Amino acid sequence: MLSRARYANALLLTLLLPCFVACGDESSEGPGSGAASGGTGGAGGAGGGGDTGGAGGTPGAGPMYAITVQVFGPDGGDTQSYITVTDSLDSDKPLSLDDGIEVLGRALGVGPDGGGAVFVTGDAAPTVTRYDLQPDGSLEEGDTISFQGKGLARIGEYGTQFHFVSETKAYFFDGPTAQVVVWNPEEMAVTGDIPLEALVLPDAALTYSSSPPLRRGGDVIAFGGWRLGSEVPSLAAVVVVDSTTDQATVVTDDRCGYVRDGVVGPDGMIYMATEAYGAAVHRLNPDNAAAPCMLRFDPETKQFDPDFHVELNALFDGDTAGSIFGSPGGKAFLRVLDESAFEIAADTHPRVLASAAAWRWASVTLGDEPEVKVLDGEPSGGSVLTVALGDRTFLLEFEGQESTTLRELGEEGPGAAGLTAPGLAFSAVKLR
Repeated sequence: MLSRARYANALLLTLLLPCFVACGDESSEGPGSGAASGGTGGAGGAGGGGDTGGAGGTPGAGPMYAITVQVFGPDGGDTQSYITVTDSLDSDKPLSLDDGIEVLGRALGVGPDGGGAVFVTGDAAPTVTRYDLQPDGSLEEGDTISFQGKGLARIGEYGTQFHFVSETKAYFFDGPTAQVVVWNPEEMAVTGDIPLEALVLPDAALTYSSSPPLRRGGDVIAFGGWRLGSEVPSLAAVVVVDSTTDQATVVTDDRCGYVRDGVVGPDGMIYMATEAYGAAVHRLNPDNAAAPCMLRFDPETKQFDPDFHVELNALFDGDTAGSIFGSPGGKAFLRVLDESAFEIAADTHPRVLASAAAWRWASVTLGDEPEVKVLDGEPSGGSVLTVALGDRTFLLEFEGQESTTLRELGEEGPGAAGLTAPGLAFSAVKLR
């Protein structure tokens, strides 16, 4: 039976998920490598250098991180966000919001790894504001730019939809307008756009992965998926943007849907999998979604492998599976539903099932014939947000709306719990 506490969390997730697990703004859902690989981090050093549990730190020394936290008013009322600074991701002292910068609504804090700045945006307006790290560990507000001229009304999706190519070029992959907004984070100016008309599916909501885009040489590679009411269309999409020319290539495949996650395998191919939400839709009503699957994409030829199609459930003797993740060392992991940990009812919503604490971690060996091994440990939510902070990857694990725990994803799977923040943390960036 579903415990009273677990039922309360599931009910709460029903209310919150459109805002954080798999959603963006009103019309969309909304859950690499290289020095400038992601909107929430890239490659660099490990956390440490002290235990401030909040803003500040040792002036000019050691790593620093900006974590953006969303909190709710009484009875789930008005939303307020805080941009906080900390020098440790491994502290057993909860992150303090006392010195945080207040931002109206649900905010995201993004930036290039070790770039010394966090760029703050959110669902209150389609604007981005720069904050620069000061020697004393504080943040100083800089210029603000607006994406309204590109047709955006707000920015309410994932921080991972921002990708920083260089000090002078960044991308924002927007689902509702089916385009990539090009902007200059140094000059704080919008410089162009890349239309993605091939991603427009009538009446469907386009969404992107909650994991950072991949970087292969000069190519930035993102993954899209769609929702059409209660259905998941059987369509997968890879968007490859040549960052030297700002030209995009869109490649689609119709063998399964909601294929929003991808990792690079040992053979250099990109292995993509249906995300847990799409898997949950199929589990609850097979007529509403194709069976969750794994596809393979060649980044050199920019084509799907027509001979590679693996049903994820078949890897686990029929158990529902979805969502693929990669660790910094190259290991890959899937999630598999443990139905003994969650009672599925006739009216269970796919969002609730995808986020219920009933999904186990499994390692997966990628190749022509993938093999899996279910890991020990307690199950957790299937739809997981990740952030890359230096050379470390962290899972953002929500405890209702009360707190978020950063848990490192390593070579053996999820590790011990690290820093805990009050409220919901959707994004984080390594400042130095």
